[in-house]
Amino acid sequence: MQYRGVNELRRLYLDFFESKGHLKMKSFSLVPHNDNSLLIINSGMAPLKPYFTGQEIPPRRRVTTCQKCIRTGDIENVGKTARHGTFFEMLGNFSFGDYFKDEAIHWSWEFLTETVGLDPDRLYPSIYQDDDEAFNIWNKEIGIAPERIFRFGKEDNFWEHGAGPCGPCSEIYYDRGEKYGCGKPGCTVGCDCDRYMEVWNNVFSQFNNDGHGNYTDLIQKNIDTGMGLERLAVVVQDVDSIFDVDTLQALRNKVCEMAGVKYKEDEKQDVSIRVITDHIRSVTFMVSDGIMPSNEGRGYVLRRLLRRAARHGRLLGIEGKFLSKLCETVIEGSKDGYPELEEKRTFITKVISEEEDKFNKTIDQGLSILNDMEAELASKGENVLSGADAFKLYDTYGFPIDLTKEILEEKNITIDEAGFNAAMEEQRVKARNARKVTNYMGADATVYDKIDPAITSAFVGYDKLTNESEITVLTTEEEVVDALSEGDKGTVIVDETVFYATMGGQEGDKGVIKTSEGEFAVETTIKLKGGKIGHVGTMTKGMMKVGDTATMEVSPAYRADTCKNHSATHLLQKALRTVLGDHVEQKGSYVDPDRLRFDFTHFQSMTKEEIAKVEDIVNEKIAEAIPVVTDVMTIEEAKKTGAMALFGEKYGEKVRVVAMGDFSKEFCGGTHVANTANIRLFKIVSEAGVAAGVRRIEALTDKGVMKYYAELEKTIEEAAKAAKAEPVQLVKKIAAMNDEIKSLMSENEKLKAELANNALGDTAGDIKEVNGVKYIATKVDGVDMNELRNLGDKLKGEIGSGVVVIVSAQGADKVSVIAMATDDVIAKGAHAGNLIKALAPIVGGGGGGRPNMAQAGGKNPAGIDELIAKVPDTILAQIG
Repeated sequence: MQYRGVNELRRLYLDFFESKGHLKMKSFSLVPHNDNSLLIINSGMAPLKPYFTGQEIPPRRRVTTCQKCIRTGDIENVGKTARHGTFFEMLGNFSFGDYFKDEAIHWSWEFLTETVGLDPDRLYPSIYQDDDEAFNIWNKEIGIAPERIFRFGKEDNFWEHGAGPCGPCSEIYYDRGEKYGCGKPGCTVGCDCDRYMEVWNNVFSQFNNDGHGNYTDLIQKNIDTGMGLERLAVVVQDVDSIFDVDTLQALRNKVCEMAGVKYKEDEKQDVSIRVITDHIRSVTFMVSDGIMPSNEGRGYVLRRLLRRAARHGRLLGIEGKFLSKLCETVIEGSKDGYPELEEKRTFITKVISEEEDKFNKTIDQGLSILNDMEAELASKGENVLSGADAFKLYDTYGFPIDLTKEILEEKNITIDEAGFNAAMEEQRVKARNARKVTNYMGADATVYDKIDPAITSAFVGYDKLTNESEITVLTTEEEVVDALSEGDKGTVIVDETVFYATMGGQEGDKGVIKTSEGEFAVETTIKLKGGKIGHVGTMTKGMMKVGDTATMEVSPAYRADTCKNHSATHLLQKALRTVLGDHVEQKGSYVDPDRLRFDFTHFQSMTKEEIAKVEDIVNEKIAEAIPVVTDVMTIEEAKKTGAMALFGEKYGEKVRVVAMGDFSKEFCGGTHVANTANIRLFKIVSEAGVAAGVRRIEALTDKGVMKYYAELEKTIEEAAKAAKAEPVQLVKKIAAMNDEIKSLMSENEKLKAELANNALGDTAGDIKEVNGVKYIATKVDGVDMNELRNLGDKLKGEIGSGVVVIVSAQGADKVSVIAMATDDVIAKGAHAGNLIKALAPIVGGGGGGRPNMAQAGGKNPAGIDELIAKVPDTILAQIG
């Protein structure tokens, strides 16, 4: 079999499938696009998921790729064995509802035996145990004897990953010979030893798993083939492991040369050699895709790998920085398949070099502290490092927890991980509570303090909405960085921008920033110290780097609507001065695309007529289509034109003056319409006081007015529908309904009085006497307090002289009580208010009132009879 290098095998594979009608696509970025289920791309099919599920239409129904992948599930084992690695290349051929098992199996066999030249007698296919269709293709069409086709269960030969497309697999194993075997009698395909190596995996994606183990047939059956390029190279080059194939061997040899050691002389050294060889590949490719070192997410994976490699370099005795030099070897070995490595060579080496510097500054101190911690544990006879100590190493010295774990593991010491996580959470809570809220996405804006003060930005967007400029600074929410990649939140600063930053009451622009490799959605634009303009938002696609040329694009609709509202505030201020007087001064304003707010000095609320007059003036000026002219001039020149300055504002030597004919002239740095006609409509929606002598108007323009009237119209329609009238008849209908309500209320009151009287019945026999004072104490059902008062007045008239107490239960938990006394018995000491205070607790309530009339409420109707029985004693206690 002919020797073939990694780069040649990659080329052969892609060319082979291109000859079979496949579209050859470049590797996707390691940063997943619109996929929150993954941190980093970990398989050839991962970036193609939308094509498999049908969410997106593929560029062709047959596709082939060589995809860069990173798997971090077993970082701890990388280096300890020659089998484990984090970075690998996955060769793939994919069918989206086109060819299926027959072609997939035939082509895999053809490529391996004819194109690569593997011995057919050393290849063994495996199938899913129930997949007779695949068995028949291998047996009857390819001609493989039944005993050489292995049936495996779901665990081995059924591909699925949670919910989504899944299906049976057919793998192909290569017999590497006895020298790689375990020597056991039953050694065959599926043995754990290194003799039979799986080189190809055909996944027949024919089912959909709903995530609960329920399978349905896919309408579109797909093929997802995966083959590890490095594994194929191991077989073709007949070498021990992936670390011995040509490209990795060159890298491994470079590590040995830097360290002055040889591979396979010392197992401990070999572990470090393999760690560095693997990790520098991952790190180089991650940085090339815009992943930057940080303390969370993808950035943390990168930092972890880089620092692990740096430490193993020290274990090998490599002095100083070496990873930034070593990544040059990665670039040389892989640029054939990934030209972006060469294009970004300077950027990659710079990022890795800076991260190495950061780690080198702290590692010696950190290792020394860790040694002290180890010694203290030894003196106590303990072997568990506390979570607080592990956190101190992480927080102060930048040791990822995994690195501390690995170092201690070599000495049989473990870490209290629960304690570490608790310390981590405590710090997060403290940081959250200590943050000062700013307009930088609610976070503490200290990241901006780290920017070089010499950097500044120029705003060039008064008369255009797009421009090109160089990116000078990028930040995440925590650090100044060299690049941002998909999903990162942060800030972009450029030399010149068309984005207006939030200033003078005008909200900053929104839009998009594009480079050749990425897109950034600008959610707001802010003014920073030193004249810098920060575009705050999220990377939505790809990556961008410092030094890239960026195309700046402001959202035209956002800017246009903001301009309309801003120009309207100028017309509004002049209209207010015209209607209310020259004492009107601007006290503040706010404009965004949806509305405008204007605060001004005035000492009373505006009348409806004044508001209407102001509104009319502004709309007249809009209708006059006055050109809006801006000029830059000295303050003195500006004052001579009669332009109004904002009271208390500090201005530089030169100011912008915005003039709308002779009607309005103001100092203003904001953006405006070109002509007042662009504002189209103006409507004041509220006028209110906000402070002593300060009023606030909220108003709308153009689309905002139309929306306001549309909502008003909808409300009127709903009201008319509820009133069962046409909208034009609504006022008349409401007036008629009001008259009807009044009439019904009057009738209702009469009926209630009648019912109350009926409930009361004949009370002549209820008049009793205590110590010469007459009284009536009675109960009625279902009478409210209002009617109780009427009944009380009636009984007081009937009794002539004395005390009246009436109690009514309304439902199961409401009681009303009323008490009245005539003037002559009040003179004897009777007091309705005190009477109520004494009686109300019996029905679970309270109340009081004047000597002649008092009332109470309660919650316990069961106490009514007891209350009535207590009335004579209570009166007696008052009159003695």
